[in-house]
Amino acid sequence: MELLWWHWVVGGIILIVAELVVPSFVLIWFGVGALIVALFVALFEPGLAMQLALWLIASLALVVAWFKVFKPSMHKTKIGMSDAGVIGEVGVLVHDVAPFQKGQVRFQKPLLGDDVWVCIADEEIKSGERVKVLEVEGSFLKVGRV
Repeated sequence: MELLWWHWVVGGIILIVAELVVPSFVLIWFGVGALIVALFVALFEPGLAMQLALWLIASLALVVAWFKVFKPSMHKTKIGMSDAGVIGEVGVLVHDVAPFQKGQVRFQKPLLGDDVWVCIADEEIKSGERVKVLEVEGSFLKVGRV
């Protein structure tokens, strides 16, 4: 069977669209690899073995680039390193919190890579209530009523 350039384009688009269903952010790179092969096939008309080898090399290179170069730079901030970006954020308690007891607070948008954080408080606050981040203490968020 001979694969033409448009076969690779269709396969690449299917893989890129499949990324919407499987949120792993890996399939997209295999789809982009297929589009690279489509361009290569349109220009040079290599054999099937060369096409598959190029697809594998291009896809794996893109995946490695994503995990080594681009993705780590997106999540360099850790809790405690960016107090100013967290203080004042409002969330909803998922589990009750009281003095000397830890609770959990959920935010509408993720803070520092997660939308649920362990929290502490100086007063008893029931789950379901809105709270505001007052400060960051280690890896916990200190919260108070809004």
